[in-house]
Amino acid sequence: MIVLGLTGSIGMGKSTTAKMFAEAGIPVHDSDETVHRLYAGNAAPLVEAAFPGTTGAGGVDRAKLGARVLGDAAALKRLEAIIHPLVRADADAFLARNRAAGEPLAVLDIPLLFETGGRDRVDKVVVVTAPAEVQRQRVLARPGMSEEKLASILASQVPDAQKRRQADFVIDTSQGLDAARAEVKAIIADLRG
Repeated sequence: MIVLGLTGSIGMGKSTTAKMFAEAGIPVHDSDETVHRLYAGNAAPLVEAAFPGTTGAGGVDRAKLGARVLGDAAALKRLEAIIHPLVRADADAFLARNRAAGEPLAVLDIPLLFETGGRDRVDKVVVVTAPAEVQRQRVLARPGMSEEKLASILASQVPDAQKRRQADFVIDTSQGLDAARAEVKAIIADLRG
């Protein structure tokens, strides 16, 4: 089975592109969705122990947790030490299930693939990209987002140009959904040989 890593900086269209792979019948492991599930379950007591007052009845309160870790490199590292191994274990189980099912290709949607040393976990990498101004417009349109938050997030991510240089495939999501979908289909065809 070929394991394809899908990544891209914030606001580049990674989630939309992941859905396109799924719509094409490719199994996709979504790290963001996994974190949401963990925050509502197994990870909540661990996060509460490390960051008291950041959870409630529904699990981790992302706004409270974000206020505690954004801009604080040491706090972010503590959080990552809790979450990343849980997400990785979930992804490993996903890959094992799909290998056992005989799937020829599976996608790991990993937002911080390069930042977390995830390159060694995948056979090929797709980077989604868009011009910086498009990225900025997309991110600033999100609820609760500010220029300061965006700057903090971008400072913690490998620059887009560097990601593109390390990619096996690049999809420019600013060209529209049909163009991105065509790129996804071309990548699948290429990898299936």
